[in-house]
Amino acid sequence: MATAHIAAEPGDFAPAVLMPGDPRRAQRIAEAVLTDARLVTDVRGMLGFTGTYEGKPLSVMGSGMGQPSFTIYATELFSQFGVERIIRVGTAGGISPEVKVGDVVIATGAHTDSAMNQLRVPGVNFSAVADFRLALAAYEAGVDAGLGERLHAGTILSRDHFYFTPEGQTQALAGYGTLCVEMEAAALYGVAAEFGRQALAVLTISDHLLDHSEDMSAAERETRFQDSLALAVAAALS
Repeated sequence: MATAHIAAEPGDFAPAVLMPGDPRRAQRIAEAVLTDARLVTDVRGMLGFTGTYEGKPLSVMGSGMGQPSFTIYATELFSQFGVERIIRVGTAGGISPEVKVGDVVIATGAHTDSAMNQLRVPGVNFSAVADFRLALAAYEAGVDAGLGERLHAGTILSRDHFYFTPEGQTQALAGYGTLCVEMEAAALYGVAAEFGRQALAVLTISDHLLDHSEDMSAAERETRFQDSLALAVAAALS
């Protein structure tokens, strides 16, 4: 049945959902990847589509920006629509010297400055981690695709603030091997753990916080995600 944020019916969503932040990107992915894609929800302009990929059912839906927005949609998809796995397909800002603009990061775990996961288990620092099987499937697909040094797997940061960063924090995280920064994965991993489902984030590095010489434009952020999309599809249908 429809929820406050998703106007769909049981069976409208496939077991696997790809979730970019931007609903326009969700539409672009649906048009590029899905066969017989149909619109299944458009509440608040957050577009969701379902079709097939190589004969297998697959859905695509926007999540909005930030952990609160992603948590709403992930919770409703897992709890009300029978979704079994969600793969975030998004962009991130690099902070490690090992990653460059255009590289692909498979987020095996997500640090966060948000309190959302801290509230889940009182007295515990909850570990927000990806499903290992999904991460492995995505990594193997990247190796098979010949991404080479452009493929990375490791920890990232899911930040609440976009414009505010405590002094020295980015450099310290880089020193601890954190690859990049985005705003959603930690919350997604927390919701997946809550409902016993699978989740993964596959990210394209769109800019570098310590070197802005090759940052992508807004238009490029909408189009240069083919590599991460291919890995996300491989994980979703593994």
